[in-house]
Amino acid sequence: MIGRKVPSVIFRTRVRDEAIEGTNPFRWQDVSSEDYFAGKRAVLFSLPGAFTPTCSTFQLPDFEKLADDFKAEGIDTIYCISVNDAFVMNAWGKSQNLDKVKLIPDGSGEFTRKMGMLVSKDNLGFGMRSWRYAAIVNNGVVEQWFEEEGYCDNADSDPYGVSSPQNILGALRSEKMAA
Repeated sequence: MIGRKVPSVIFRTRVRDEAIEGTNPFRWQDVSSEDYFAGKRAVLFSLPGAFTPTCSTFQLPDFEKLADDFKAEGIDTIYCISVNDAFVMNAWGKSQNLDKVKLIPDGSGEFTRKMGMLVSKDNLGFGMRSWRYAAIVNNGVVEQWFEEEGYCDNADSDPYGVSSPQNILGALRSEKMAA
């Protein structure tokens, strides 16, 4: 993965539009991989699903809490991607009171599949989802890779640690000290 360019994908997002009246002031907006990653050094982390226990209790909230620490280590932005649609991702972001982490909806799983991280989670009733991983992406190219152990379809467990924000921050700090 290191040295590979992230897949070129168009994501179907929903964005707030003040020109739209009513209770759902959002419109569709296509956003490309290039829009997200060009000219930035980003943390990208992926997880099995919005509103799930580990993702909602630890991973996403900890990235949000540590966003300023990542910025201090030269990270411009933090993206969380999941094989969920834009409606789910927006509702999850609102429920998490996100301010700093940006959510990317990979509703069809195209980006996740092209990253080689799409797995079946039929044993949990999820269908096709992402394996848990994270990456440092510099101008669209994977610079560092953090993949949880045991990648497989219908895994009996959901490992979490390698892709934690604390582990990634540690790697960034080590890299800085080595330079």
